[in-house]
Amino acid sequence: MKAMILAAGFGTRLFPLTIDRTKPAIPFLGKPLVGYVAEYIARHGITDIVVNLHHQPDSVIEALGDGSNFGVKIAYSREVPEILGTAGALVHARELLGDETFVIVNGKIVTDIDIAAAIETHRRSGAVATMVLKENHKREKFTIVETTDGFIDRFGPHAQPVGEAELRDTEHEIPVPLMFTGIHVVEPAIFDLIPGAGFSDTVTDVYIPYIKNGGNVAAHVAQGDWFELSTIPRYLDISLAMMKSGDVHFGRNCILAGAASLKDSILWDDVTVGDGASLYRTIVADGVQIEAGEHFENAAIVSADMVRSCSEIPEKALHGYVQGENYIVPLN
Repeated sequence: MKAMILAAGFGTRLFPLTIDRTKPAIPFLGKPLVGYVAEYIARHGITDIVVNLHHQPDSVIEALGDGSNFGVKIAYSREVPEILGTAGALVHARELLGDETFVIVNGKIVTDIDIAAAIETHRRSGAVATMVLKENHKREKFTIVETTDGFIDRFGPHAQPVGEAELRDTEHEIPVPLMFTGIHVVEPAIFDLIPGAGFSDTVTDVYIPYIKNGGNVAAHVAQGDWFELSTIPRYLDISLAMMKSGDVHFGRNCILAGAASLKDSILWDDVTVGDGASLYRTIVADGVQIEAGEHFENAAIVSADMVRSCSEIPEKALHGYVQGENYIVPLN
């Protein structure tokens, strides 16, 4: 069995951390995020992996290489000149994926969900595809997936927070919504359902019309940890939650001068923090120098020159400002 890691996206909500790399290639506690995904797949005995590329493709290749550092063998599928979407990517990589059941995993997640259990559900279902779901207890802003008897019914709106009063209302129990984890188990017959070789989305352009026409897409409701790192605040919160020791992560070649004070922060490589500077809940990207006495809290910091080199700032990016040689993005 093979797997495909989706790694072609632009990562606009993680800008400016994604100026010089795509989202799956950002460092996460000492290794590239997509490296965690490759190792996760390998732990389930799947070692032949296809990775699709589009935005900043070399950053993913540099992060993964041939896959040997992560226990896998990687083939790359380049999407040029246009990105092809989650379904179009499958068509483009069809020869690499072969003619057997395969697994798809989003390249921006960290999880310990049992893929083997999902594959077993898929085989019992007889469906063309199985979506791996998880209960959204925090009611984060993910699309609600509705199911009946182990199959997908429909895709609803985004989940909404529930107030304390509603949670205390025991007479009207509020069901926990299900959300999609970005993991699917798929049959080669999926290729017959994808509308052409251009851009298309797996859910919008394949699953939804297929279900409406009477087709079956199975649901596997999984247990386990699952984290999705699509925004800067989520990246920071999840990094801090997963740190095994201490409350600061240091990349390579970081320098602390004098009485610098750091708490709940993530430093990438080649960062210098000057005497008397303080950082709290701050992400500092490669090569940034924090001057003596500077204080930052709830922020992401990159080199201002990197931002100046951009033709435009993505619409979905958080707004920032230039201070000295750095570009500061408040996370409040």
